[in-house]
Formats: sequence, C-alpha cells, structure tokens
Amino acid sequence: MVTLKHLAEQLNVSVSTVSKALHDSDEISPDTIERVKALAKFLNYKPNQLAVSLKNSKTNTIGVIIPNILNHFFAKALFAIEQEANKQGYNIITCLSNELYAKEVNSLQLLSNGSVDGFIMSIAEETQISNNLDHIEAILKQHVPIVLFDRVSEKITTDKVIIDDFDAAYQATNHLLSEGRKHIVLISNIDELSVGKLRTNGYHEALKEAKNYDSEPLVIAIKRDGSIEAEIEKLFKDHAAIDGIIAIDNTSGVVALHKALKLNYKVPEDLSIIGFSDENVLQFTDPKLSTISQHTIDVGKASVELLINRLQNKSETSTEIKTIKAQLQLRGTTK
Repeated sequence: MVTLKHLAEQLNVSVSTVSKALHDSDEISPDTIERVKALAKFLNYKPNQLAVSLKNSKTNTIGVIIPNILNHFFAKALFAIEQEANKQGYNIITCLSNELYAKEVNSLQLLSNGSVDGFIMSIAEETQISNNLDHIEAILKQHVPIVLFDRVSEKITTDKVIIDDFDAAYQATNHLLSEGRKHIVLISNIDELSVGKLRTNGYHEALKEAKNYDSEPLVIAIKRDGSIEAEIEKLFKDHAAIDGIIAIDNTSGVVALHKALKLNYKVPEDLSIIGFSDENVLQFTDPKLSTISQHTIDVGKASVELLINRLQNKSETSTEIKTIKAQLQLRGTTK
C-alpha cells in the first residue's frame, strides 16, 4: 500500500509537503503540486480513510443497532435509515442485538472506539425487561450521540423518535366501539416491551371512557415461548361472545383471523379484527386485515435527521422527541 511517506521519499520532499500538495495548499509551488499529484496517480495512491477520520474526528458513519432483522418493522426502518443516511452523505454500520442484552452491549462497545459518529438504536427485549441501561448511559457520557427509536426508555435522556402507540390502540378500540362491539379483546405477545404497555394502556383508556360498554377488559398476553395459535384457539373456546379483537403485535392479528374463519365466524359481520402491522401481511389474508400503520419510513428518516442535527449542534443541551402518528387503515376485517 502506497503511503504519504513513500511519495515523499521518492520525491525527496517532506511528508508535510506531499500532504499539502495533494490538498492544493497555497504554501506549495504549482510545480511541486503537479509533481506530487502525477506520482500519486502513477502509483495509484489512495488516502487512508481511517486515518483521515481520526484526524478530523469524524467518520461520516452511523452505527445502527436493531433488535430483530426478521421483524418487518425493523427491516423497513433499517431500509429507511440507510436511504436517508446515504442522502445526507453518511454510511451506516448495522449490528443486530437479536433481542439480547449482552449483544447490545457488545455492539455499542465495538463501534464506540471511533468507528462511528453516533448511534441510532431500538432497545433489545432483554434490555427493556431488565431495565439495565448503564451501557447506553456510558456511551452518552463519552459525548457520542444516540437516537433511540420505537423502543425507548424514559430513564435515558437523549433524542428519540417514537410512534404514538397509546393513541394508536386508543383509536383502534374506539373504532370497534363505534361498530357497537360489546366484547373486545386485546391480544399481545409484546406485553413486556414499552410499546406493548403503551398500546395496552390505550385499549384500557378507551374502554374506561366508553359509557355504554359493560364488559370487563380482556388482555391475552402470549409469552414468547408460547404458541400463538394455541392461545388464540383457547381464547375463542373460552370466550365465545368475542366480537372485537385488537392484536398489538405483528403476527397475532393474522393468526386470529385465520382461526376465526376456521371456526366459522363471519368477519366482519360477527367479529371485527384490527392488527398492528404493516403491509407485509396483507397479501396473505382474505378478507384483507385492517391494520394500524406505523409509518415506518418516516420513523427511519426522522431518526437520521435527529442524529445529524445533534452531530452538527453538539453544544445543544435540550433533547428532542419526535412523535410519529400511527394511522388506522380500515379494510375487510372491520365494518
């Protein structure tokens, strides 16, 4: 690999002269600049980007840590982050925590050695359950900015991009109430995550405010190691009067629809179902599933914008929370 030193030795000048010549410095004569550039081109000299980054204290690279690449929401968010970062002149390095606290810690440590200018991340499930956020705080104390998206924590003072999960479930529940539904069930396999808790709270609040709703709230919390199909089949068996379902994760709504049709429920005449998912499930359902759209592209784009703004204004002390409104998309499984 050709270095500045190699060029300097062959031209019998200093390394500093070579460096300045390559940057068209006024301190160097035009003749020397021409000689240096000609040799650099002949020897196919390429600057060491890592050394340049260290010197400038800037890598133009963003570290992105997501919990699960197989989750369509996170895959789509990553796509949006990469697109917007590239548009702004930044590269990304992606790490997967796979919902594990230890992998999240390792990813932060791996990239916080000067490889990236800042981080965009969504907190792993194990991290949220343990509520141990010391590793994130440690990075912030090194003055490396972090933008949290979707899964965030109130314990961390940093920029965040969130979806209004409470309002999304609140609006979905109110829609089922407007249909005259009397036995509305909420299904979740994310009840231990911050987003799951907010969505469940929105469901409870809507039922609490409903003056003509007499049934008790019913939340079916499915554990990660449990069978979604078995739990939902049991739900229909134990609660035959169900006429409304809100599924707040991205698989339960589809499973509930399939089970309901198999048990000869007429959808949406007897039963309305609203899922909390993106368009990736729509091609597999008949009738088409009504869903809460999370505007994932906007989430990814806003995360990059917040981080770059923070990088450009490091002296700014106040943090910003960007809220993305979810939208109820009514299709064939609701009236």
